[in-house]
Amino acid sequence: MVFEGVPFTERIGLAAAAGADAVEFWGWRDKDLDAVANACDEHDLNVAAMLGSDVPLTDRARTSEARRSMRESIETAARLGCSTLIITVGQEQADIDHSTQRGAIVAALESVAPDAADAGVTLAVEPLNTAVDHPGYFLESSAEGYDIVDAVGDSNVKLLFDVYHQQITEGNVIANMTSHLDHIGYVHIADVPGRHEPGTGELDYENILPALAAAGYDGYIGCEFSPEGDDAAAVSDCRTILNG
Repeated sequence: MVFEGVPFTERIGLAAAAGADAVEFWGWRDKDLDAVANACDEHDLNVAAMLGSDVPLTDRARTSEARRSMRESIETAARLGCSTLIITVGQEQADIDHSTQRGAIVAALESVAPDAADAGVTLAVEPLNTAVDHPGYFLESSAEGYDIVDAVGDSNVKLLFDVYHQQITEGNVIANMTSHLDHIGYVHIADVPGRHEPGTGELDYENILPALAAAGYDGYIGCEFSPEGDDAAAVSDCRTILNG
């Protein structure tokens, strides 16, 4: 979402110049992975996260395909030294009851969790808002996300708490994060409305981020936003906010 329109590996250098210490991206299948690895090495950046699922976990008819997709992503993450795979679970299937779909999600995650553990990769299941950005998506509440993590019961399966999405869905983001910190493997930030950089909307990150740190979170915080102004300035300003 940042430095769009620039060749992908050049975006890595721009992120480094703006003060980022890691990068994340969505899909990996369209990337030149050797070029990505070389660019990260050149600029001393880690790949913090990337998408790990491109097949809906909610559809039992595609369970084998979904598991294969996640295993391929785990192998790719290990190749890039990426510690987190973002797992989007897919759209709600209209002809299947909710509990059955949830069971399919849990079963798929259980089946690949040992592969993730062997590779040193965390699978971070992401709830998304359905009101603005992702109508029809299966998983919108952090509470159900935490329940899925509990049902899988593996330390390599966690929740990705996206503050932007959860502010739209449920609010009360500080309490909803800090009360389940042991379930959280990754955090995304952006402001509401508009999904722009922190400081452009209603979220008080000067309180949210210190509260998260005080509760003991020490993992990556990904700045997943569409800059309202200059991209480099937005990344630099976000880094300043993260550093307190």
